[in-house]
Amino acid sequence: MKEIEEATIKVIAGPEKRSHVVTEKDKKLTAYHEAGHAVCTFYLPTQDPVHQISIVPRGMAGGYTLSLPGEDKSYVTKREMNEDIVTLLGGRMAEKLVLEDISTGASNDIERATKTARNMIMRYGFSEKLGPIVYGHDEDEIFLGRDFNNTPSYSENVAAEIDAEIREIVDTAYERARDILTEHMDQLHQVAHFLFEHERMEEDEFAAMMRGEPLPVKPEAEESSENPAPPQTSEPEENPTEL
Repeated sequence: MKEIEEATIKVIAGPEKRSHVVTEKDKKLTAYHEAGHAVCTFYLPTQDPVHQISIVPRGMAGGYTLSLPGEDKSYVTKREMNEDIVTLLGGRMAEKLVLEDISTGASNDIERATKTARNMIMRYGFSEKLGPIVYGHDEDEIFLGRDFNNTPSYSENVAAEIDAEIREIVDTAYERARDILTEHMDQLHQVAHFLFEHERMEEDEFAAMMRGEPLPVKPEAEESSENPAPPQTSEPEENPTEL
């Protein structure tokens, strides 16, 4: 089962780069970044449970927070997409709150958050102001004969309104991430410190920490505690040297 799980994660995030040298500063930044994602996920009702968190570099990423759905979904709601954006921005907000600085590590998160907000407005008609209208063309249509210079099917005034709606969605999500992490700062520190020490956190460990319960004992730890190594004794020297 572990082999299948590792293969799945390798497909999603890429192979681990354990030979990659990570500085203490970058390790701390990644730990808080991923902890920010995870803590936001835990407190957002529509989000899938956190399955694993890691700060071991994989592919192009310095770490990852993996959530797995508990059931198949046919649709995605407006609330869920809003909370997806909150989760995506949780890493950047954790950096800002704890380290008092921000990094390029959130570039992919910001790109995905912006794309989600844009789809909410332009593709799914989730804007109360702009209504249930599709604006523009599907990006995939470029490969069906359209070109990049295709004239938009809406006015410049509408374009400005679209930009304002996207900005409002992202800004609101960013502030919500701030509220969650500020309220649960103790748990953010706990998860980040665990990741800094152990580099990986499993679903049961994360859930127990967030609920304030004792962390589950891993099988290796149980075995070592049940079969402690015999104490090593040193034989007295036959001719000890006097000082």
